[in-house]
Amino acid sequence: MDRSRALRALMLLWLIPGLTYAGDIVHEDDKAPKLPGCSNHFILVKVQTWINNEEDSEFVGVGARFGTTIQTKEKYASRTPLSLSDPSDCCTAPKEKIAGDILLVHRGRCKFTTKAKVAEAAGASALLIINNQLYKMVCERNETDLDINIPAIMLPHDAGVSLERSLKSGASLSVQLYSPDRPLVDTAEVFLWLMAVGTILCASYWSAWSAREASIEQEKLLKDAPDEFLKMETTGSSGVVDINTTSAILFVVIASCFLILLYKLMSFWFVELLVVLFAIGGVEGLQTCLVAMLSRWFKCAGETFIKVPFFGVVSYLTLAVSPFCVAFAVLWAVYRRISFAWIGQDVLGIALIITVLQIVRVPNLKVARGDRTAEDGVPMLLKIPRMFDPWGGYSIIGFGDILLPGLLIAFSLRYDWAARKNLQAGYFLWSMVAYGSGLLITYVALNLMDGHGQPALLYIVPFTLGTLLTLGWKRGELTNLFTKGEPERVCPHTPPSAQ
Repeated sequence: MDRSRALRALMLLWLIPGLTYAGDIVHEDDKAPKLPGCSNHFILVKVQTWINNEEDSEFVGVGARFGTTIQTKEKYASRTPLSLSDPSDCCTAPKEKIAGDILLVHRGRCKFTTKAKVAEAAGASALLIINNQLYKMVCERNETDLDINIPAIMLPHDAGVSLERSLKSGASLSVQLYSPDRPLVDTAEVFLWLMAVGTILCASYWSAWSAREASIEQEKLLKDAPDEFLKMETTGSSGVVDINTTSAILFVVIASCFLILLYKLMSFWFVELLVVLFAIGGVEGLQTCLVAMLSRWFKCAGETFIKVPFFGVVSYLTLAVSPFCVAFAVLWAVYRRISFAWIGQDVLGIALIITVLQIVRVPNLKVARGDRTAEDGVPMLLKIPRMFDPWGGYSIIGFGDILLPGLLIAFSLRYDWAARKNLQAGYFLWSMVAYGSGLLITYVALNLMDGHGQPALLYIVPFTLGTLLTLGWKRGELTNLFTKGEPERVCPHTPPSAQ
C-alpha cells in the first residue's frame, strides 16, 4: 500500500462519531409534579390497530402521569373497539354512552385530567388523545386527590388523523394497548462489545505483525549493508502514517470542525455525502483486508504488479478483488434502508477500522492523550438490531470508540513484540482488558441512565491510557514509552567492544 492510500485512510479518521446509544421506554421528569393519583412514569405505549378485523398499522404513543397502568404483556392486552368522541375534544360529556370502547379525542382547550374524567364517566375504557404538539400529560398542582381509573395515551398527530379518517369512512376499528418491558440484558450490546474488542484484537496483531516483518527486513539491510549505505538518508515510503503531536492537534481541530458541520448542515444531501464517503472508505478497507488474506493462497498474483492509469501500480490480486468490493459497497448504499443492511454496514465499517489501525500508528504515548467526541452520525458507526427487544431499534457504537483506543492498543502490542515481552509482562493484555472494561462500564452507565447516549471515550480513555501510564511508571519504562515508543536496540554495526 503506497503512502497516498495511507493518507486517504487517515483522512477517514475525521468521520468518527463517539457516542454509544440505546433508547428506553421509561422516562423520568422531576419537573413534572407527582401527586396522589398522578405518579405514573412517562412510558411508551404500543397501539396496535385492526381495520375491519384485519391487522393494520402499529403506532407508538406516550402514557400519562395519571390513570391506570398499561398492560405489559401483549397476550394479556385486550382488543377493544375504538370510537370517535362527539364533541371531538371530550371537554364535555359525549352525546352517547361509550359502553367500554376506547375513545379517540382531540387536544382541545381543557385539561388532560378533565378529558379523562369525562371519558371515564361516559363509560370509556381508555383515552387516545391526538396532539400536534409535544406535551406531557401531567396534573395541575392543585389536583391533589385524583381518582382516574382508565389509561390515557398521547398519539402523534399523523397517527391520530389516520385513525380518525378511517373511523369517519365507516370502517370498524379496534386497538390493543400494551407497553412491553425491555429485556434486562440487551444481547445486541453483548455482540457490539465482542465486535469492538475483536476488531481491535485483529487490527493490533496485524499492525504488530507488519511492524515485526518491517523490522526484520530493516535489520537484515543494516547488517549486510556497506557503511556508505548507512550514511545515506532513507527515501521512499513504507505506506505507514505515524501520528506526531502536530498531526494529533490538527486532527482534533479538523474533527471538531467536521462535527460542527455535521450538526449545522444535517440534511438529506449531507447524509448522502456521508454515505458516499463511507462507501469509498469501505471499499478501500475491504479491498485491503481481502488482499492481505488472499495473498497467502495466491502469492504469485499478490506479488505481480501492473500499472493502471490514475491508480498507479497495483497487483493482479487487487484488480481481481476490487470489483467485488465496489459492488458490495454500492449494493449496501442502494439498499441500506432494508432491515438487514446493518450487516453490510458493519462489514464495511470493521474492514475500514482494521485497515486504518494497520496503517495509522501512534509512535509513542505523547500523542495518545484522548480526543473530543460528539454525537453519532450516519453511517460511521457499527450497529446491531435488538432482535429480542419488543421495541426493536438498534444498539450502536461510533467508529471513534474503536479507532482511537485501537491506536493505543496496537501501539502497546508493537512495543511488546519489539521488547520481546510475554503477555503478562507486556502492555497489550492489560490494555485490552482495560478497553473491554471501559466499554462494559459504558454500557452499564447507558442502562442506568435510561438509555441516553453516552460518550464512550469518557470511560474508555481513563481505563486504557491510565492503565498504560500506571504500568509504565511502575516498571520504570514510562519515559521510553512517552518519548521513543520503542525499546532500546543494539545496532548490528556496533563493534562488540562498544556494546
